[in-house]
Amino acid sequence: MLFNSFPFLLGFLPVALVLHAVVALHRPGWRLPLLVGLSLVFYGWWDPRFVPLLAASIGLNWLVARWFGRSRAALLIPLAIAANLAVLALFKYAGFLAGLASFLPGLADLPQPSLALPLGISFFTFHHVMYLTDLRAGRAPQMDLTRYALYIAFFPQVLAGPLVRWSEILHQFDEKPYARPDAAERIGRGLMLLCLGLAKKVFLGDPLAAYANPVFQAAAEGKVVSVVEAWQGTLAFTFQIYFDFSGYTDMALGLALLFGIVLPQNFDVPYRATSLQDFWRRWHMTLSRFLRDYLYIPFGGNRRGLSVQLAALFATMTLGGLWHGAGLTFVAWGAAHGAGLGAGLLWRRAGLPMPALVGWALTFAFVALTWVLFRATSFEAALTVFKGLAGLAPVGHGFKWRAFVPAALVALVGPTAWGAVHRLPPRPALAIAFAVLLVAVLLRIGDDANYEFIYFQF
Repeated sequence: MLFNSFPFLLGFLPVALVLHAVVALHRPGWRLPLLVGLSLVFYGWWDPRFVPLLAASIGLNWLVARWFGRSRAALLIPLAIAANLAVLALFKYAGFLAGLASFLPGLADLPQPSLALPLGISFFTFHHVMYLTDLRAGRAPQMDLTRYALYIAFFPQVLAGPLVRWSEILHQFDEKPYARPDAAERIGRGLMLLCLGLAKKVFLGDPLAAYANPVFQAAAEGKVVSVVEAWQGTLAFTFQIYFDFSGYTDMALGLALLFGIVLPQNFDVPYRATSLQDFWRRWHMTLSRFLRDYLYIPFGGNRRGLSVQLAALFATMTLGGLWHGAGLTFVAWGAAHGAGLGAGLLWRRAGLPMPALVGWALTFAFVALTWVLFRATSFEAALTVFKGLAGLAPVGHGFKWRAFVPAALVALVGPTAWGAVHRLPPRPALAIAFAVLLVAVLLRIGDDANYEFIYFQF
């Protein structure tokens, strides 16, 4: 059930909002169990077979947290985290690891398992890890099962984030969303975020797929990719992934607001970044802080000298690349960003100047070029595209530059949907404009095939 689909927009969402309003106003004690039930229904719509996995994951981790609260057993939390990561590895990395093992002597015929990847498993696993780590450190409180289930499975963010810390959401569970003086304004802004996210996805992100997909498909098939095609495909994917993922985040934040929950912002005009460090402070912000707090700092961070800091950056980003996908191209993408962050650190340590315009150009070029590794299905396919980008292929013709102008303006000039929505004053004309936008989005959804969100594969 995609956010950008009629079953969700015209079926599940209206029913869920009505049920939530009735329960919140007349049976407030049932509100959280209702949201848990709605979240499980939403998750099960994709594939009911994975609902028991999500439910068992929630139940077992909650039991571990309760047990730890009683016993304070030192090894309990590390073992639970290891078990969560093992389940993630089983579903997401079993085939990848078997493929790597097949290169070892005597293991060439090792069978490669191919398990269906449960949607959102990376995201809800990281939520478990964050909570259990903070619980062991004494920062997180015990939760009852209903609250913990809602923290993990809340349907706007269970499939592709944002990654939410327990401290950002737990206190909101006890609020009465319709008793707030700004309740109507929250609902209005939630609807605006939903509309803008949908518009970014269907009007900007999805059309760019028509320029990116054929290029990377041709490269995967071993065909020659011309210079024009390589640049067109690379730029198309650069903007496509931004509008696809940031559009999903806007929808998630808007949907959460409709149910009385504020989720953290996840994007802040990342293609305006003037350094790679600045880019990761603006792109997938909740993942960046997870990597910082739960990998980079434990690896040593900036507290143990320059060499340890460089190694920590490289290891953190390489593991971040592996988290994105079970393939060596993702590992290489993460490693490239780790090396780039290290180079930026050395540049700053040396006190060398970097004009803002030059910094922006270098950062945008680096990010766009490394997206090739992220999107390509193999190193051979990536090399084919890189050859085109470097001019080592036929020039080609027909660069569709007009297709990139609207996307580039929105992505580079901004502002973010979150910032715009919270700055716009409530006005009848604004409500009419967003109603027209929603109708246009619905017409577009009905006219074209819907693309699944890119980050659903992670």
